[in-house]
Amino acid sequence: MSVEILEHPVVIRARRIVVTLVLLVLLGLVMRPVEAPAWQVVKEGQAELNLDELEGALGQGLVVGVLGGFRTIMADFLWIRMNTIWQRRDRVKLDAMIRLVTTLDPRPEFFWINSSRMVAYDVPNWRIQEEGGYDAVSDARQMELNVEQAEQAFHLLDRAREFHPDNPKLVLETGQIYLNRLKDYSNAADWFLKASEMPNAPYYAARIHAQLLRQQGKDREAYAFLKQLYLDLPDDPYAQKGTVMERIRNLEDELKVPYLMRFQANPLAPGVIPQPSAFQIE
Repeated sequence: MSVEILEHPVVIRARRIVVTLVLLVLLGLVMRPVEAPAWQVVKEGQAELNLDELEGALGQGLVVGVLGGFRTIMADFLWIRMNTIWQRRDRVKLDAMIRLVTTLDPRPEFFWINSSRMVAYDVPNWRIQEEGGYDAVSDARQMELNVEQAEQAFHLLDRAREFHPDNPKLVLETGQIYLNRLKDYSNAADWFLKASEMPNAPYYAARIHAQLLRQQGKDREAYAFLKQLYLDLPDDPYAQKGTVMERIRNLEDELKVPYLMRFQANPLAPGVIPQPSAFQIE
């Protein structure tokens, strides 16, 4: 190879790059025995430090401004990190991480709904287990813990509705907690009714409201509600008008509604006797 080629600027630059890469590789191999234990020491305290500092900064609105367009990516990353915290059943860090994730990116309903479920369903179980388990903890104490955690979940869902005021899923989630965790049929019925009146609400919300009325012994209210519901529902298979009609008929049997006074879906149709405007159920 001629001297001119060896002294060409491109060759000289390539040679320098190769030498630099070789030196970096060698340095990495030499430093690896020292790097591993040192990095482990840093990692042991880094998670707690980051959480505390990031949470404090969020309170001042600093992180949101600094991250800018990276907020969504950071929120997704922290949500994955939260899975580890959930597996460890660390209540304090779980609460902090939920605040971080929902503050960084409040747009995904997934964050709000699943966070509220962790708080309302998982955390009470953890606390009961910490106090000795279901056999050792009294029913009164179990309910106290359920109510305490449900209130935190309700607060979380209240915040969620500030960002998603027209999302019926968040309203339904509140109703589900009242129903499934607290067995509070009255409040659950109110929230399912509220959800059923929202745009794009699932059809089942209204049917569950009627069932919850019956659960409270309010059969007459349920009967009146179902009759109006049937008239309001569209002719859509998902609306399950047949199911609604079946429940109307069951209630008429239980309430002993006279045959001529029973609900007619189309009272003005030929050959159908119009319904009286009012009647007394026996």
